[in-house]
Amino acid sequence: MSMKQMEVSIMGQIYLLACPEGGDAVLAEAVTRVDREMCAIRDAGRVKARERIAVLAALNIAYALSELRHSGGTPMPLPPPPPPAPPPITIDVDSLVRRIEASLGAEGMKLE
Repeated sequence: MSMKQMEVSIMGQIYLLACPEGGDAVLAEAVTRVDREMCAIRDAGRVKARERIAVLAALNIAYALSELRHSGGTPMPLPPPPPPAPPPITIDVDSLVRRIEASLGAEGMKLE
């Protein structure tokens, strides 16, 4: 069987994987499932180490496959992608201090 190389991204890191001819769609689905599982674990905030995230994701996926095999069911569909992260909040501290000082200035106070 002929193999080709496929470049994929999992949790923001690029990997070059061997892929059998005609297996692009199956590999892409597997990569998507692993990426979503790892990102969900990372985004939950309790685990930070990439290796631990990968092990937990692998266990979650293996458990789902074992459960599927024992139930005789059909594969679970991919979960929907997580919503985009909100934009970061930026605060102009200098402007805020000037506004507070202006408000307090009427009473003769100044922030130091």
